[in-house]
Amino acid sequence: MARHLITSALPYINGIKHLGNMVGSMLPADVYSRYLRQRGHDVLYICATDEHGTPAELAAKEQGLPVADFCAQAHDAQKAVYDGFALAFDYFGRSSSPQNVEITQHFARRLNENGFIEERAIRQVYSPADGRFLPDRYVEGTCPHCGYDKARGDQCENCTRVLDPTDLINPRSAISGSTDLEVRETKHLFLLQSKLENEVREWVARHDKDWPQLASSIAHKWLTEGLHDRAITRDLDWGVPVPADTWPELAAEGKVFYVWFDAPIEYIGATKEWSDQDPSTRDWKSWWYDVDNDVRYTEFMAKDNVPFHTVMFPATELGVREPWKKVDYVKAFNWLTYYGGKFSTSQKRGVFTDQALDILPADYWRYFLIANAPESDDSSFTWEHFTATVNKDLADTLGNFVNRVLSFSKKRFGEEVPAGGEPGEAEAKLGEQIAELLAEYESQLESLQFRKAAAALRALWSAGNSYLEEKAPWLEIKTNQDGAALTLRTAMNLIHLYAVVSEPFIPTTSAAMRQAFALPQDTATWVSPTDAKSLTAVPAGTPFTVPPVLFAKLTDEDLETYKERFGGEPA
Repeated sequence: MARHLITSALPYINGIKHLGNMVGSMLPADVYSRYLRQRGHDVLYICATDEHGTPAELAAKEQGLPVADFCAQAHDAQKAVYDGFALAFDYFGRSSSPQNVEITQHFARRLNENGFIEERAIRQVYSPADGRFLPDRYVEGTCPHCGYDKARGDQCENCTRVLDPTDLINPRSAISGSTDLEVRETKHLFLLQSKLENEVREWVARHDKDWPQLASSIAHKWLTEGLHDRAITRDLDWGVPVPADTWPELAAEGKVFYVWFDAPIEYIGATKEWSDQDPSTRDWKSWWYDVDNDVRYTEFMAKDNVPFHTVMFPATELGVREPWKKVDYVKAFNWLTYYGGKFSTSQKRGVFTDQALDILPADYWRYFLIANAPESDDSSFTWEHFTATVNKDLADTLGNFVNRVLSFSKKRFGEEVPAGGEPGEAEAKLGEQIAELLAEYESQLESLQFRKAAAALRALWSAGNSYLEEKAPWLEIKTNQDGAALTLRTAMNLIHLYAVVSEPFIPTTSAAMRQAFALPQDTATWVSPTDAKSLTAVPAGTPFTVPPVLFAKLTDEDLETYKERFGGEPA
Protein backbone atom coordinates (compact mmCIF):
# COMPACT_ATOMS: atom_id res chain seq x y z
CA MET A 1 0.00 0.00 0.00
CA ALA A 2 1.14 3.55 -0.74
CA ARG A 3 2.01 6.00 2.00
CA HIS A 4 -0.09 9.16 1.91
CA LEU A 5 1.11 12.48 3.33
CA ILE A 6 -1.82 14.89 3.65
CA THR A 7 -1.84 18.52 4.79
CA SER A 8 -4.50 21.19 5.16
CA ALA A 9 -3.67 24.87 4.73
CA LEU A 10 -2.82 26.10 8.20
CA PRO A 11 -5.70 27.97 9.87
CA TYR A 12 -4.56 31.38 11.05
CA ILE A 13 -4.32 31.76 14.80
CA ASN A 14 -6.47 34.88 14.96
CA GLY A 15 -10.04 33.82 15.82
CA ILE A 16 -12.31 30.83 15.38
CA LYS A 17 -12.76 29.92 11.71
CA HIS A 18 -16.01 30.03 9.76
CA LEU A 19 -17.64 27.25 7.74
CA GLY A 20 -15.90 28.40 4.56
CA ASN A 21 -12.51 27.76 6.15
CA MET A 22 -13.68 24.35 7.32
CA VAL A 23 -14.85 23.13 3.90
CA GLY A 24 -11.98 24.85 2.07
CA SER A 25 -9.20 22.73 3.54
CA MET A 26 -9.59 20.78 6.78
CA LEU A 27 -12.84 18.86 6.36
CA PRO A 28 -12.18 17.41 2.87
CA ALA A 29 -8.66 16.45 3.97
CA ASP A 30 -10.17 14.63 6.94
CA VAL A 31 -12.70 12.80 4.74
CA TYR A 32 -9.93 11.72 2.37
CA SER A 33 -7.61 10.68 5.21
CA ARG A 34 -10.32 8.60 6.87
CA TYR A 35 -11.15 6.89 3.58
CA LEU A 36 -7.52 6.01 2.86
CA ARG A 37 -7.01 4.64 6.36
CA GLN A 38 -10.11 2.47 5.98
CA ARG A 39 -8.67 1.10 2.73
CA GLY A 40 -5.50 0.07 4.53
CA HIS A 41 -3.10 2.83 3.45
CA ASP A 42 -0.43 4.31 5.69
CA VAL A 43 -1.63 7.90 6.21
CA LEU A 44 -0.05 10.89 7.95
CA TYR A 45 -2.44 13.84 8.19
CA ILE A 46 -0.69 16.99 9.41
CA CYS A 47 -2.00 20.45 10.22
CA ALA A 48 -1.14 23.30 12.62
CA THR A 49 -2.06 26.80 13.65
CA ASP A 50 -0.31 29.54 11.65
CA GLU A 51 0.83 31.82 14.46
CA HIS A 52 3.18 34.49 13.14
CA GLY A 53 2.51 37.80 11.44
CA THR A 54 1.01 41.17 12.22
CA PRO A 55 -2.61 40.11 12.98
CA ALA A 56 -1.45 37.86 15.84
CA GLU A 57 0.42 40.73 17.46
CA LEU A 58 -2.52 43.12 17.03
CA ALA A 59 -5.03 40.60 18.41
CA ALA A 60 -2.82 39.93 21.42
CA LYS A 61 -2.53 43.68 22.03
CA GLU A 62 -6.31 44.08 21.89
CA GLN A 63 -6.70 41.37 24.53
CA GLY A 64 -3.89 42.73 26.68
CA LEU A 65 -1.89 39.50 26.46
CA PRO A 66 1.70 38.69 25.54
CA VAL A 67 1.54 37.37 22.00
CA ALA A 68 2.93 33.96 23.03
CA ASP A 69 0.17 33.56 25.62
CA PHE A 70 -2.48 34.69 23.16
CA CYS A 71 -1.34 32.16 20.56
CA ALA A 72 -1.21 29.32 23.09
CA GLN A 73 -4.78 30.02 24.19
CA ALA A 74 -6.04 30.49 20.63
CA HIS A 75 -4.39 27.24 19.53
CA ASP A 76 -6.19 25.31 22.27
CA ALA A 77 -9.51 26.99 21.40
CA GLN A 78 -9.19 26.12 17.72
CA LYS A 79 -8.12 22.54 18.48
CA ALA A 80 -11.21 22.08 20.68
CA VAL A 81 -13.45 23.08 17.76
CA TYR A 82 -11.65 20.74 15.37
CA ASP A 83 -12.01 17.92 17.87
CA GLY A 84 -15.71 18.77 17.97
CA PHE A 85 -15.85 18.34 14.19
CA ALA A 86 -14.11 14.95 14.61
CA LEU A 87 -11.12 15.96 12.50
CA ALA A 88 -8.73 13.03 12.86
CA PHE A 89 -5.36 14.77 12.52
CA ASP A 90 -2.35 12.59 13.19
CA TYR A 91 -0.84 15.76 14.59
CA PHE A 92 -2.03 19.35 14.97
CA GLY A 93 1.00 21.50 15.66
CA ARG A 94 2.04 25.13 16.00
CA SER A 95 4.14 27.19 13.62
CA SER A 96 5.81 28.85 16.63
CA SER A 97 7.31 25.50 17.66
CA PRO A 98 11.09 25.11 18.15
CA GLN A 99 11.03 22.52 15.37
CA ASN A 100 9.68 25.02 12.86
CA VAL A 101 12.17 27.65 13.98
CA GLU A 102 15.00 25.17 13.44
CA ILE A 103 13.89 24.02 9.98
CA THR A 104 12.94 27.52 8.76
CA GLN A 105 16.35 28.86 9.72
CA HIS A 106 17.99 25.87 8.00
CA PHE A 107 16.07 26.62 4.80
CA ALA A 108 17.12 30.27 4.94
CA ARG A 109 20.79 29.43 5.44
CA ARG A 110 20.77 26.96 2.55
CA LEU A 111 19.00 29.42 0.23
CA ASN A 112 21.60 32.01 1.13
CA GLU A 113 24.48 29.61 0.51
CA ASN A 114 23.02 28.82 -2.93
CA GLY A 115 22.71 32.48 -3.89
CA PHE A 116 18.94 32.80 -3.64
CA ILE A 117 18.72 35.32 -0.78
CA GLU A 118 19.91 38.91 -1.02
CA GLU A 119 20.00 41.70 1.54
CA ARG A 120 18.46 44.90 0.18
CA ALA A 121 17.73 48.38 1.50
CA ILE A 122 14.13 49.54 1.18
CA ARG A 123 12.11 52.52 2.37
CA GLN A 124 9.54 51.74 5.03
CA VAL A 125 7.18 53.59 7.35
CA TYR A 126 8.70 54.32 10.77
CA SER A 127 6.83 55.46 13.88
CA PRO A 128 8.94 57.54 16.33
CA ALA A 129 6.18 57.21 18.94
CA ASP A 130 6.45 53.41 18.81
CA GLY A 131 10.19 53.37 18.21
CA ARG A 132 9.92 50.86 15.37
CA PHE A 133 9.35 50.28 11.69
CA LEU A 134 5.75 49.41 10.93
CA PRO A 135 4.86 46.40 8.78
CA ASP A 136 2.14 47.06 6.22
CA ARG A 137 -0.74 45.97 8.48
CA TYR A 138 0.50 48.18 11.30
CA VAL A 139 -0.35 51.24 9.21
CA GLU A 140 -4.00 52.26 8.97
CA GLY A 141 -5.68 55.17 7.21
CA THR A 142 -8.21 56.21 4.61
CA CYS A 143 -8.30 54.32 1.32
CA PRO A 144 -7.55 56.67 -1.60
CA HIS A 145 -9.89 54.65 -3.85
CA CYS A 146 -13.10 54.25 -1.84
CA GLY A 147 -12.65 56.50 1.21
CA TYR A 148 -12.89 53.66 3.77
CA ASP A 149 -11.26 55.09 6.91
CA LYS A 150 -9.98 51.79 8.36
CA ALA A 151 -7.96 50.55 5.40
CA ARG A 152 -4.72 48.73 6.17
CA GLY A 153 -1.36 49.37 4.59
CA ASP A 154 -1.50 46.17 2.56
CA GLN A 155 -5.13 46.12 1.41
CA CYS A 156 -8.45 47.88 1.81
CA GLU A 157 -10.95 45.37 3.17
CA ASN A 158 -13.84 47.47 1.88
CA CYS A 159 -12.94 47.69 -1.81
CA THR A 160 -10.22 44.93 -1.79
CA ARG A 161 -7.68 47.15 -3.61
CA VAL A 162 -4.06 46.22 -2.88
CA LEU A 163 -2.27 49.16 -1.23
CA ASP A 164 1.09 50.35 -0.08
CA PRO A 165 1.27 52.13 3.31
CA THR A 166 2.34 55.31 1.57
CA ASP A 167 -0.90 55.26 -0.48
CA LEU A 168 -3.07 55.85 2.60
CA ILE A 169 -4.59 59.24 3.37
CA ASN A 170 -4.00 60.38 6.96
CA PRO A 171 -1.99 57.27 7.87
CA ARG A 172 -1.61 56.32 11.55
CA SER A 173 0.09 53.65 13.59
CA ALA A 174 -2.16 50.68 14.43
CA ILE A 175 -0.16 50.29 17.65
CA SER A 176 -0.30 53.74 19.19
CA GLY A 177 -2.58 55.66 16.84
CA SER A 178 0.20 58.19 16.23
CA THR A 179 0.06 60.14 12.98
CA ASP A 180 3.71 61.20 13.35
CA LEU A 181 5.05 58.78 10.76
CA GLU A 182 8.20 58.93 8.66
CA VAL A 183 9.60 56.98 5.74
CA ARG A 184 13.08 55.67 6.52
CA GLU A 185 15.52 53.27 4.94
CA THR A 186 15.89 49.78 6.42
CA LYS A 187 17.29 46.45 5.27
CA HIS A 188 15.43 43.21 4.59
CA LEU A 189 16.14 39.80 3.09
CA PHE A 190 14.71 39.05 -0.34
CA LEU A 191 14.08 35.60 -1.81
CA LEU A 192 15.30 35.80 -5.40
CA GLN A 193 12.34 34.05 -6.99
CA SER A 194 13.26 35.53 -10.37
CA LYS A 195 16.36 33.29 -10.45
CA LEU A 196 14.18 30.24 -9.75
CA GLU A 197 11.36 31.05 -12.15
CA ASN A 198 12.35 28.63 -14.93
CA GLU A 199 12.76 25.76 -12.47
CA VAL A 200 9.36 26.47 -10.91
CA ARG A 201 7.78 26.76 -14.36
CA GLU A 202 9.18 23.37 -15.41
CA TRP A 203 8.08 21.80 -12.12
CA VAL A 204 4.51 23.14 -12.45
CA ALA A 205 4.35 21.98 -16.08
CA ARG A 206 5.06 18.41 -14.98
CA HIS A 207 1.84 18.49 -12.93
CA ASP A 208 -0.44 20.10 -15.54
CA LYS A 209 -2.25 16.87 -16.38
CA ASP A 210 -2.60 15.82 -12.74
CA TRP A 211 -3.75 18.90 -10.86
CA PRO A 212 -7.33 20.18 -11.02
CA GLN A 213 -7.82 23.12 -13.36
CA LEU A 214 -8.32 25.60 -10.52
CA ALA A 215 -4.90 24.93 -8.98
CA SER A 216 -3.09 24.70 -12.30
CA SER A 217 -4.62 27.89 -13.74
CA ILE A 218 -3.75 29.97 -10.67
CA ALA A 219 -0.16 28.72 -10.70
CA HIS A 220 0.22 29.54 -14.39
CA LYS A 221 -1.32 32.98 -13.90
CA TRP A 222 1.40 33.84 -11.40
CA LEU A 223 4.09 32.42 -13.65
CA THR A 224 2.76 34.33 -16.66
CA GLU A 225 3.00 37.56 -14.70
CA GLY A 226 6.56 36.63 -13.77
CA LEU A 227 8.07 35.78 -10.39
CA HIS A 228 9.39 38.80 -8.56
CA ASP A 229 11.97 38.83 -5.81
CA ARG A 230 10.12 39.00 -2.52
CA ALA A 231 10.97 40.36 0.90
CA ILE A 232 10.91 37.47 3.38
CA THR A 233 11.63 39.39 6.60
CA ARG A 234 9.59 41.78 8.69
CA ASP A 235 10.00 44.15 11.64
CA LEU A 236 7.96 42.29 14.24
CA ASP A 237 8.44 41.10 17.80
CA TRP A 238 6.88 37.71 17.08
CA GLY A 239 8.15 35.29 14.45
CA VAL A 240 11.00 33.00 13.48
CA PRO A 241 14.16 35.05 14.19
CA VAL A 242 16.66 35.71 11.44
CA PRO A 243 19.68 33.58 12.51
CA ALA A 244 22.50 35.67 13.96
CA ASP A 245 25.20 33.34 12.64
CA THR A 246 24.28 34.27 9.06
CA TRP A 247 22.86 37.82 9.29
CA PRO A 248 24.17 39.31 12.56
CA GLU A 249 23.14 42.90 11.77
CA LEU A 250 19.54 42.01 10.90
CA ALA A 251 19.31 39.67 13.86
CA ALA A 252 20.47 42.46 16.16
CA GLU A 253 17.68 44.63 14.76
CA GLY A 254 15.15 41.95 15.68
CA LYS A 255 14.11 40.99 12.16
CA VAL A 256 11.92 37.90 11.80
CA PHE A 257 10.89 35.89 8.76
CA TYR A 258 7.71 36.78 6.90
CA VAL A 259 4.84 34.52 7.94
CA TRP A 260 4.38 33.21 4.40
CA PHE A 261 8.00 32.05 4.38
CA ASP A 262 7.80 29.99 7.56
CA ALA A 263 4.13 28.85 7.44
CA PRO A 264 4.49 26.23 4.65
CA ILE A 265 7.70 24.99 6.26
CA GLU A 266 5.57 24.23 9.33
CA TYR A 267 4.15 21.23 7.45
CA ILE A 268 7.61 19.77 7.90
CA GLY A 269 7.99 21.31 11.36
CA ALA A 270 4.72 19.83 12.58
CA THR A 271 5.76 16.41 11.27
CA LYS A 272 8.94 16.73 13.31
CA GLU A 273 6.84 17.77 16.32
CA TRP A 274 4.85 14.55 15.81
CA SER A 275 8.02 12.50 15.42
CA ASP A 276 9.72 14.01 18.47
CA GLN A 277 6.88 12.74 20.64
CA ASP A 278 7.97 9.16 19.95
CA PRO A 279 11.29 9.17 18.09
CA SER A 280 11.82 5.43 18.56
CA THR A 281 8.88 4.59 16.27
CA ARG A 282 8.37 7.76 14.22
CA ASP A 283 10.72 9.07 11.55
CA TRP A 284 9.74 12.48 10.19
CA LYS A 285 12.43 12.44 7.52
CA SER A 286 10.99 9.26 5.98
CA TRP A 287 8.00 11.40 4.97
CA TRP A 288 9.83 14.56 3.89
CA TYR A 289 13.51 14.07 3.09
CA ASP A 290 15.00 11.95 0.31
CA VAL A 291 11.79 9.91 0.24
CA ASP A 292 11.05 7.05 -2.09
CA ASN A 293 8.25 7.28 -4.61
CA ASP A 294 5.88 5.46 -2.28
CA VAL A 295 4.96 8.74 -0.52
CA ARG A 296 2.15 10.62 -2.26
CA TYR A 297 1.73 14.15 -0.94
CA THR A 298 -1.69 15.81 -1.24
CA GLU A 299 -2.41 19.38 -0.13
CA PHE A 300 -5.88 20.82 0.55
CA MET A 301 -6.55 24.55 0.42
CA ALA A 302 -8.84 27.36 -0.70
CA LYS A 303 -7.94 29.14 -3.90
CA ASP A 304 -6.37 32.17 -2.20
CA ASN A 305 -3.64 29.91 -0.81
CA VAL A 306 -2.82 28.27 -4.14
CA PRO A 307 -0.08 30.71 -5.31
CA PHE A 308 1.94 30.23 -2.14
CA HIS A 309 1.73 26.43 -2.33
CA THR A 310 2.24 26.00 -6.08
CA VAL A 311 4.83 28.72 -6.68
CA MET A 312 6.40 30.31 -3.60
CA PHE A 313 6.92 27.24 -1.42
CA PRO A 314 8.10 25.04 -4.32
CA ALA A 315 10.57 27.83 -5.24
CA THR A 316 11.84 27.72 -1.66
CA GLU A 317 12.19 23.92 -1.72
CA LEU A 318 13.92 23.98 -5.11
CA GLY A 319 16.35 26.68 -4.03
CA VAL A 320 17.43 24.78 -0.93
CA ARG A 321 18.99 22.18 -3.26
CA GLU A 322 18.09 19.34 -0.93
CA PRO A 323 15.72 16.42 -1.64
CA TRP A 324 12.66 17.71 0.22
CA LYS A 325 9.32 16.16 -0.71
CA LYS A 326 7.19 18.37 -2.97
CA VAL A 327 3.46 18.21 -3.40
CA ASP A 328 2.05 15.67 -5.87
CA TYR A 329 -1.56 16.86 -5.91
CA VAL A 330 -3.09 20.20 -4.97
CA LYS A 331 -6.80 19.98 -4.18
CA ALA A 332 -8.01 23.58 -4.37
CA PHE A 333 -11.48 24.87 -3.53
CA ASN A 334 -13.45 27.93 -4.51
CA TRP A 335 -15.36 30.00 -1.95
CA LEU A 336 -18.28 28.96 0.18
CA THR A 337 -20.36 32.12 0.43
CA TYR A 338 -23.07 33.13 2.88
CA TYR A 339 -26.18 33.94 0.85
CA GLY A 340 -23.89 34.92 -2.01
CA GLY A 341 -21.71 37.26 0.10
CA LYS A 342 -18.38 36.70 1.78
CA PHE A 343 -18.01 35.12 5.17
CA SER A 344 -16.04 37.62 7.22
CA THR A 345 -14.14 36.92 10.42
CA SER A 346 -13.56 40.60 11.13
CA GLN A 347 -17.20 41.59 10.49
CA LYS A 348 -18.68 38.43 12.09
CA ARG A 349 -20.69 37.66 8.99
CA GLY A 350 -21.87 34.08 8.51
CA VAL A 351 -21.71 30.92 10.63
CA PHE A 352 -18.54 30.17 12.56
CA THR A 353 -17.49 26.66 13.48
CA ASP A 354 -17.98 26.99 17.23
CA GLN A 355 -21.46 28.43 16.66
CA ALA A 356 -22.29 25.57 14.30
CA LEU A 357 -21.47 22.99 16.98
CA ASP A 358 -23.62 24.87 19.48
CA ILE A 359 -26.60 24.44 17.14
CA LEU A 360 -26.27 20.87 15.88
CA PRO A 361 -23.83 17.92 16.11
CA ALA A 362 -20.85 17.81 13.78
CA ASP A 363 -22.19 15.17 11.37
CA TYR A 364 -24.98 17.49 10.19
CA TRP A 365 -22.34 20.02 9.15
CA ARG A 366 -19.81 17.52 7.83
CA TYR A 367 -22.29 15.96 5.44
CA PHE A 368 -23.82 19.23 4.24
CA LEU A 369 -20.49 20.94 3.65
CA ILE A 370 -18.93 18.07 1.71
CA ALA A 371 -22.11 17.44 -0.29
CA ASN A 372 -22.00 21.12 -1.33
CA ALA A 373 -18.24 21.62 -1.47
CA PRO A 374 -17.21 24.56 -3.70
CA GLU A 375 -15.18 22.53 -6.16
CA SER A 376 -15.95 23.61 -9.72
CA ASP A 377 -17.23 27.04 -8.65
CA ASP A 378 -18.33 28.99 -5.60
CA SER A 379 -21.25 27.57 -3.64
CA SER A 380 -23.61 29.42 -1.33
CA PHE A 381 -24.66 28.53 2.18
CA THR A 382 -28.27 29.34 2.94
CA TRP A 383 -30.32 28.16 5.88
CA GLU A 384 -33.06 27.03 3.50
CA HIS A 385 -30.63 24.78 1.59
CA PHE A 386 -29.07 23.48 4.80
CA THR A 387 -32.45 22.61 6.32
CA ALA A 388 -33.68 20.91 3.15
CA THR A 389 -30.49 18.83 2.83
CA VAL A 390 -30.57 17.70 6.46
CA ASN A 391 -34.23 16.73 6.26
CA LYS A 392 -34.09 14.96 2.90
CA ASP A 393 -30.73 13.19 2.97
CA LEU A 394 -29.91 12.68 6.63
CA ALA A 395 -33.25 12.53 8.46
CA ASP A 396 -35.43 10.90 5.78
CA THR A 397 -33.14 8.86 3.54
CA LEU A 398 -30.66 7.52 6.12
CA GLY A 399 -32.06 8.12 9.59
CA ASN A 400 -35.61 7.05 8.82
CA PHE A 401 -34.39 3.89 7.07
CA VAL A 402 -32.38 2.81 10.10
CA ASN A 403 -35.19 3.55 12.54
CA ARG A 404 -37.91 1.87 10.45
CA VAL A 405 -35.95 -1.32 9.95
CA LEU A 406 -34.72 -1.80 13.51
CA SER A 407 -37.92 -0.67 15.24
CA PHE A 408 -40.17 -2.85 13.09
CA SER A 409 -37.91 -5.89 13.42
CA LYS A 410 -37.73 -5.50 17.20
CA LYS A 411 -41.51 -5.20 17.42
CA ARG A 412 -42.25 -8.26 15.26
CA PHE A 413 -39.22 -10.55 15.73
CA GLY A 414 -37.57 -9.48 18.97
CA GLU A 415 -34.07 -8.17 19.67
CA GLU A 416 -32.11 -10.53 17.44
CA VAL A 417 -31.62 -10.36 13.68
CA PRO A 418 -34.31 -12.66 12.22
CA ALA A 419 -33.34 -15.57 9.99
CA GLY A 420 -36.03 -15.79 7.32
CA GLY A 421 -35.72 -17.56 4.02
CA GLU A 422 -32.96 -17.70 1.43
CA PRO A 423 -32.16 -14.59 -0.62
CA GLY A 424 -34.13 -14.35 -3.83
CA GLU A 425 -34.22 -12.30 -7.02
CA ALA A 426 -34.85 -9.01 -5.20
CA GLU A 427 -31.82 -9.54 -2.94
CA ALA A 428 -29.60 -10.50 -5.87
CA LYS A 429 -30.70 -7.39 -7.75
CA LEU A 430 -30.03 -5.27 -4.66
CA GLY A 431 -26.57 -6.79 -4.21
CA GLU A 432 -25.59 -5.94 -7.77
CA GLN A 433 -26.91 -2.40 -7.36
CA ILE A 434 -25.07 -1.84 -4.08
CA ALA A 435 -21.83 -3.18 -5.57
CA GLU A 436 -22.13 -0.80 -8.52
CA LEU A 437 -22.91 2.22 -6.34
CA LEU A 438 -20.13 1.38 -3.90
CA ALA A 439 -17.62 1.16 -6.76
CA GLU A 440 -18.77 4.61 -7.92
CA TYR A 441 -18.38 5.95 -4.38
CA GLU A 442 -14.85 4.56 -4.15
CA SER A 443 -13.95 6.00 -7.55
CA GLN A 444 -15.08 9.50 -6.64
CA LEU A 445 -13.23 9.46 -3.31
CA GLU A 446 -10.08 8.17 -5.02
CA SER A 447 -10.24 11.08 -7.46
CA LEU A 448 -11.07 13.59 -4.70
CA GLN A 449 -14.39 14.55 -6.25
CA PHE A 450 -16.24 15.22 -3.02
CA ARG A 451 -19.63 16.39 -4.27
CA LYS A 452 -19.84 13.39 -6.57
CA ALA A 453 -18.76 11.11 -3.73
CA ALA A 454 -21.56 12.53 -1.57
CA ALA A 455 -24.03 11.91 -4.39
CA ALA A 456 -22.85 8.30 -4.66
CA LEU A 457 -23.19 7.83 -0.89
CA ARG A 458 -26.68 9.32 -1.00
CA ALA A 459 -27.55 6.88 -3.81
CA LEU A 460 -26.37 3.99 -1.63
CA TRP A 461 -28.70 5.11 1.13
CA SER A 462 -31.56 5.56 -1.34
CA ALA A 463 -31.10 2.02 -2.66
CA GLY A 464 -31.98 0.67 0.78
CA ASN A 465 -35.18 2.70 0.87
CA SER A 466 -36.15 1.54 -2.62
CA TYR A 467 -35.61 -2.10 -1.61
CA LEU A 468 -37.67 -1.61 1.54
CA GLU A 469 -40.53 0.00 -0.38
CA GLU A 470 -40.45 -2.76 -2.99
CA LYS A 471 -40.53 -5.59 -0.45
CA ALA A 472 -42.83 -3.79 2.06
CA PRO A 473 -42.16 -6.10 5.03
CA TRP A 474 -45.05 -4.52 6.96
CA LEU A 475 -47.35 -6.08 4.34
CA GLU A 476 -45.19 -9.10 3.57
CA ILE A 477 -45.33 -10.30 7.17
CA LYS A 478 -49.10 -10.87 6.90
CA THR A 479 -48.68 -13.64 4.33
CA ASN A 480 -44.98 -14.60 4.38
CA GLN A 481 -43.26 -14.27 7.74
CA ASP A 482 -40.00 -15.82 6.50
CA GLY A 483 -39.99 -13.44 3.57
CA ALA A 484 -40.43 -10.45 5.86
CA ALA A 485 -37.66 -11.73 8.12
CA LEU A 486 -35.34 -12.05 5.08
CA THR A 487 -36.17 -8.50 4.02
CA LEU A 488 -35.36 -7.14 7.48
CA ARG A 489 -32.16 -9.16 7.78
CA THR A 490 -31.05 -7.87 4.38
CA ALA A 491 -31.91 -4.30 5.41
CA MET A 492 -29.93 -4.70 8.65
CA ASN A 493 -26.93 -5.77 6.63
CA LEU A 494 -27.38 -2.60 4.59
CA ILE A 495 -27.33 -0.58 7.82
CA HIS A 496 -24.03 -2.21 8.78
CA LEU A 497 -22.61 -1.53 5.33
CA TYR A 498 -23.73 2.09 5.58
CA ALA A 499 -22.05 2.33 8.97
CA VAL A 500 -18.72 1.21 7.53
CA VAL A 501 -18.62 3.17 4.28
CA SER A 502 -20.24 6.39 5.59
CA GLU A 503 -17.56 6.90 8.24
CA PRO A 504 -15.48 9.40 6.20
CA PHE A 505 -18.51 11.71 6.03
CA ILE A 506 -20.38 11.10 9.31
CA PRO A 507 -18.05 9.26 11.73
CA THR A 508 -20.10 9.69 14.90
CA THR A 509 -23.32 8.49 13.29
CA SER A 510 -21.47 5.62 11.63
CA ALA A 511 -20.22 4.46 15.01
CA ALA A 512 -23.75 4.58 16.43
CA MET A 513 -25.09 2.48 13.53
CA ARG A 514 -22.29 -0.03 13.89
CA GLN A 515 -22.75 -0.33 17.65
CA ALA A 516 -26.41 -1.19 17.15
CA PHE A 517 -25.28 -4.74 16.33
CA ALA A 518 -23.55 -6.89 18.97
CA LEU A 519 -21.11 -8.53 16.56
CA PRO A 520 -18.31 -10.27 18.50
CA GLN A 521 -15.69 -9.83 15.77
CA ASP A 522 -16.68 -6.73 13.82
CA THR A 523 -13.25 -5.87 12.46
CA ALA A 524 -14.20 -4.78 8.94
CA THR A 525 -12.51 -1.52 7.96
CA TRP A 526 -14.15 -1.39 4.54
CA VAL A 527 -16.54 -3.36 2.37
CA SER A 528 -15.45 -4.20 -1.14
CA PRO A 529 -18.02 -4.08 -3.96
CA THR A 530 -17.65 -7.86 -4.32
CA ASP A 531 -18.34 -8.50 -0.63
CA ALA A 532 -21.19 -6.00 -0.68
CA LYS A 533 -23.16 -8.20 -3.08
CA SER A 534 -23.78 -10.90 -0.49
CA LEU A 535 -24.92 -8.63 2.39
CA THR A 536 -24.11 -11.26 5.03
CA ALA A 537 -21.90 -9.40 7.52
CA VAL A 538 -24.66 -9.45 10.16
CA PRO A 539 -25.90 -13.04 10.50
CA ALA A 540 -29.24 -14.16 11.88
CA GLY A 541 -29.30 -14.35 15.65
CA THR A 542 -27.10 -11.28 16.17
CA PRO A 543 -28.46 -9.19 19.06
CA PHE A 544 -29.24 -5.58 18.17
CA THR A 545 -30.57 -2.41 19.76
CA VAL A 546 -32.48 0.50 18.30
CA PRO A 547 -30.25 3.60 18.58
CA PRO A 548 -31.66 7.03 19.39
CA VAL A 549 -32.84 9.13 16.45
CA LEU A 550 -29.78 9.62 14.26
CA PHE A 551 -30.81 12.93 12.73
CA ALA A 552 -33.57 15.20 14.00
CA LYS A 553 -35.71 16.74 11.31
CA LEU A 554 -35.43 20.52 11.23
CA THR A 555 -38.67 22.48 11.37
CA ASP A 556 -39.81 25.77 9.88
CA GLU A 557 -39.46 27.19 13.39
CA ASP A 558 -35.82 26.05 13.49
CA LEU A 559 -35.23 27.72 10.14
CA GLU A 560 -36.65 31.02 11.31
CA THR A 561 -34.63 30.84 14.53
CA TYR A 562 -31.38 30.33 12.59
CA LYS A 563 -32.14 33.15 10.16
CA GLU A 564 -33.03 35.50 12.99
CA ARG A 565 -29.78 34.74 14.80
CA PHE A 566 -27.44 34.85 11.82
CA GLY A 567 -29.36 36.84 9.23
CA GLY A 568 -30.91 35.60 6.02
CA GLU A 569 -28.54 37.54 3.79
CA PRO A 570 -25.07 39.07 4.06
CA ALA A 571 -24.77 42.48 5.67
